[in-house]
Parts: sequence; structure tokens; C-alpha cells
Amino acid sequence: MSVIDCVRGVISPLLANLFLHYALDRWLAANYPQVPFERYADDVIAHCRTERQAQKMRKAIAERLQSCGLELHPEKTKIVYCKDDLRRRTYPNEKFDFLGYTFRPRRSKNRKGKFFINFSPAVSNKAAKAIRDTIRSWKLPQRSDKAIEDLSRMFNPIIRGWLQYYGRYYRSAMYPMARALNRDLALWAVRKYKKLRRHLRRATHWIARISRRAPGLFALWQLGARRGSVMGAV
Repeated sequence: MSVIDCVRGVISPLLANLFLHYALDRWLAANYPQVPFERYADDVIAHCRTERQAQKMRKAIAERLQSCGLELHPEKTKIVYCKDDLRRRTYPNEKFDFLGYTFRPRRSKNRKGKFFINFSPAVSNKAAKAIRDTIRSWKLPQRSDKAIEDLSRMFNPIIRGWLQYYGRYYRSAMYPMARALNRDLALWAVRKYKKLRRHLRRATHWIARISRRAPGLFALWQLGARRGSVMGAV
């Protein structure tokens, strides 16, 4: 079980972080040392072993914050059941978002090739949409004056940062972002090269061949490099 707490207040983020360090972090560590927790800004996760403990923690945190002039967010604060192979019950809340990740039950494979259910993170839908929107904002199809190496120098540092952060867990969840990038690159190729004009499918496979030959040009291409897949295909 986990208690997801979202503190609501009116003070600035910097002051809120400093205030919550003393008002909440140190208070939790001193009064509930057996309950691990993480906090980023005003989002807090407390890890509980049972639903009863989670209910108790939510009540205690709410009372502590109220005494400090703050309150829990009434909609975002919830108890989440971390369902996996060892915890097989059903519960109204079985997933949550934190730091751009969605934590939920996922099908995993161990070293022996056996599948099991694991409660683990992957890039959240909100973060994935933000990435796709950013790629769209680059307007790659309209940059036919640039070579593909130029586009790599302009945007690959950003893409590499996404992969390093969100690709740490369940990289396959980033495939839609790779497809969005490759679609725009194929449209760029259609405009840039006469032999590819009016041939989007041919341009798509041309980008796919480049992605296999030089996966370092765009970091998201590395998602398909190991298996030699046509990650460039749309």
C-alpha cells in the first residue's frame, strides 16, 4: 500500500519546499521511522504495508499539515494498492503518477524467461504526450534546408535526455515517441529529396535504414537498434 499525498497551499515553490522539509519530512522521519517516504515539491509518497496503516498515515499527515496551515489535495490524495504477483487483490486505485512516471502492475520477464506481474514505473501518458507535442513543435517537415546531421545536432541532446530519464524503465513505452519522431523525419525527407517526393512509404523505409545504420543520430532510434527492427517504420 502507498499513500499518495498532494499538499495544497499558497506559498511559493521554494519556500514550500523549505517549509515542508521541516514541517513534514523531519516530522515523518521522527514520528514514523518505519514508513519510508519520498517527496518532490508538494507531492509525497508514503509506503505502507497494510490498508489500515495507510489510512492511519493519511489521517496523521492531514492533521500534521492542518496544524501547519496546509491541507491535503482532496482529489489527488489517495491510497494505492501496489498489485503484483504477491498482492493479487483488487482495489479501486492500483496506479499513480510521480515525477513523469506511471507506477502500475506490469507484465515483466525474469532472467530465466518466466513472465510475472511486477508493480513498476514507465513513462506516463502525460509525459509521453508532452514529448510528442515537443517533437511536433520542432516542425521537422518544414526544415528541408537542413541535413539530417544538422537536425541531429539541433535536437538529439534533448532526445537523449528523454531517453536517459524516461527510458530507464520499460523502454518499450517510448515506442510511440520514436514513431512520432520518425513520422516527422519521413515527411522531412519527402520535402527534401526529389526521389522521395509523393512517396511517403519509401521515405519511411529510407529513414528506417538510416536508423539501423546510425542509431546514434537520434537517441530514440536506439530503442530498436538491438533487435535490428524497423523502428523507423510508421
